[in-house]
Amino acid sequence: MHDLNTDQENLVGTHDAPIRCVEYCPEVNVMVTGSWDQTVKLWDPRTPCNAGTFSQPEKVYTLSVSGDRLIVGTAGRRVLVWDLRNMGYVQQRRESSLKYQTRCIRAFPNKQGYVLSSIEGRVAVEYLDPSPEVQKKKYAFKCHRLKENNIEHIYPVNAISFHNIHNTFATGGSDGFVNIWDPFNKKRLCQFHRYPTSIASLAFSNDGTTLAIASSYMYEMDDTEHPEDGIFIRQVTDAETKPKPSGIRHRCVTAKPRDVNDVTAVGLWCDDEPLRVMATHPRTEHE
Repeated sequence: MHDLNTDQENLVGTHDAPIRCVEYCPEVNVMVTGSWDQTVKLWDPRTPCNAGTFSQPEKVYTLSVSGDRLIVGTAGRRVLVWDLRNMGYVQQRRESSLKYQTRCIRAFPNKQGYVLSSIEGRVAVEYLDPSPEVQKKKYAFKCHRLKENNIEHIYPVNAISFHNIHNTFATGGSDGFVNIWDPFNKKRLCQFHRYPTSIASLAFSNDGTTLAIASSYMYEMDDTEHPEDGIFIRQVTDAETKPKPSGIRHRCVTAKPRDVNDVTAVGLWCDDEPLRVMATHPRTEHE
């Protein structure tokens, strides 16, 4: 754990295999780690010390905190929902609605559900309420697929991050693209220009004005020559992240600048026809 005030680091604890994910739950004031050793561990950041070790059915690939709930995705396409206030039993045991390996899970800011992605270019929107009426609202869609020479290439969806204000979310794939989605109207709002290599991680700032994008080769094609890792900080606007009124088809795209002094044009289309240019602004990304 790194203390920003003192610039000191303290070893909190260990797992017996690689640690795949780390989260913090402010409601319960615990850190949560998930590992390939098939355990989730809770840590008290005040001491710091281990506050509990909880076995999982398979390797932990991803996890997300939703209020006092913990959603864990493991190998075997399993999804487990825990109550961080009482880890004595599993609240829900689920199976991913996607056919292939789970890559990422992120909870809705409104705590009603979660979004799950797989290695097969698909994303599922799921709801925690088990009632049949609510479960009817869940759905899945294809994304991060490119057609080249009449051949469709399918890429893993590695990263998801929610916009805390608008409840929209970004996905990043091994195709090098970042997409912004409106889960309520089931539409893609925006696609950013292609990054040098796979998108490994995404994180919106709390106020939703900034998106951090980690571009890092994830060895999809084994050990081959690849671009260097990079972290890009991008300023985002409501035109790119805010849901559009129902019944109006708006699509936002950003054009890649020719050089760092160029501008990025943000365009708005209605029913596939150019409507107007919403804004032009200097490039705001940098490594």
